[in-house]
Amino acid sequence: MEGEEKLWSDLDALRIAYENHEHEAVFTVEESRGIKAGIPGEHTKNLFLKDAAGDFLLVTVPSDDPVDLKALPHAIGCKRVSFGKAEDMIRLIRIEPGSVTPLAMINAAPGAITLVLDQALSEADRVNVHPLRNTATVGLPGEHILRLTRHWGHEPVVAAIPKKEA
Repeated sequence: MEGEEKLWSDLDALRIAYENHEHEAVFTVEESRGIKAGIPGEHTKNLFLKDAAGDFLLVTVPSDDPVDLKALPHAIGCKRVSFGKAEDMIRLIRIEPGSVTPLAMINAAPGAITLVLDQALSEADRVNVHPLRNTATVGLPGEHILRLTRHWGHEPVVAAIPKKEA
């Protein structure tokens, strides 16, 4: 068992309550605005990054927060970051651009990539993310995103992600 089937199985095995919403495909935060209006909770955006040391990061933040990429390395303890390549994303977390989600850590080898979850999301009662595809949104508590990540053999980083000034 792998992929989405394993995700649902792990959610059930760990007794993690969630709510799933099926919808049309969305590829950007902007496209998802209409869908988000009907789904309660925090909504997210995900940044697939690579730092100057060659380490990959998946950074999940509230959807409307503009991330200060220059201040981010200091906040999470790494070197300068840049956006990772789509082919690295597909290789490491087996997710196509547009479907990126912290739940893709289920597909990653331990140590291959680090999930960085914004502090506010880690404490939220409901965080909405894709369940490995961009035609659905699953809502679950932020603490359970961390629990799942650890269950899959990863040690996530929780940090106050710096916002870019307007």
